Amino acid sequence: MIGVELRLMLRRRRVWLCWTLLCALPTLVAILLAATRLTPPPGSGGAFLSAVVTNGQIFPAAALALVLPVFLPITVAIVSGEAIAGEATAGTLRYLLVRPVGRLRLLVAKLISVAVYVLLAVLLVTVVSYVVGVLAFGFGPAASLGGAGGIPSLSGATLTPADVALRTAVTVGYLALCMLALGAIGLFFSTLTDAPLAAALGVLAVVVASAALTPLDAASAIRDYLPTTHWLAWIDLYRDPILWTSVRQGFAVEAGFVVVAFGAAWANFATKDIAS
Repeated sequence: MIGVELRLMLRRRRVWLCWTLLCALPTLVAILLAATRLTPPPGSGGAFLSAVVTNGQIFPAAALALVLPVFLPITVAIVSGEAIAGEATAGTLRYLLVRPVGRLRLLVAKLISVAVYVLLAVLLVTVVSYVVGVLAFGFGPAASLGGAGGIPSLSGATLTPADVALRTAVTVGYLALCMLALGAIGLFFSTLTDAPLAAALGVLAVVVASAALTPLDAASAIRDYLPTTHWLAWIDLYRDPILWTSVRQGFAVEAGFVVVAFGAAWANFATKDIAS
C-alpha cells in the first residue's frame, strides 16, 4: 500500500510542478543577486541573503528561508489536503477500502506519502540552491586563494564546509518535520471534507492564524505551542556553538502536532461513513 501511494505521488504532475516552483524562486533570487550584487543590509531582508554574494555555499540556508514562510506551506497544504478528500472526489475511496487494506493502513500510507513529499521538497530546494549558489557566487574568497573555503557563522566564528553540510542536513530534517506537522493537519482536514481545496484552505487558515497570534502579547500563554512559532529555530544551527534549546523545543512541538493531528484524523476517519 505504501509503495502504491508513493508511486502515485511521484506520477502526479502537480507534485512535480510544486517542486519546480519551490526551486524556481531561489534560482530567480540568485540570478538577480548575481546580476546586480545588491543585497539587503545585515539584519534586514531574508536570512543569510546579505552574505551569499561572498560565499555561495551558504545559499541553501537563504533559499530555505525564502520558501519557508509562504511557498512551502502552500504546496504542503495542496498535497496533504487531497490525500483523502481527493480520493473521495474521484470516487475511488470506497474501492480502496473494499480491498483488504483497512482505514488505519490507508491513513498511514497517506501520511508516509506526505512525509516523503515534504522531505524531497526541502531536499530538492537545498541541493538546487547549493548548485545555483556555487555557480553564481563561488566557494568564497578563501577557496579562490587556495584555502579551505571557510564560511562565517551567525556568531562570527568560521565554519568548515563539512560543518555547514552537517548543519544543513539537520536543517533539512527539522524543516521536513515542521512541514510534516502541517501535512498531518492537512490529512485531518482531508478526512472532514470531500473537497481537497477546502482541506488545503483549512491548513492555510491554521498557518495564517498561528502567524497572526505569534507576535501578540495576549497570546503569550500559547505562543510556544503554535505550529509556526518554531519554524525559524533552525537558524540557531548556524551559530557556533549551536543553540540547541530552541531546536529541541521546536522538535517536540512539531512532533506533537504530527501525533495529535494524525490521531484526530484516525478518530474521524475510523467512524466516517464513506459515501463515495
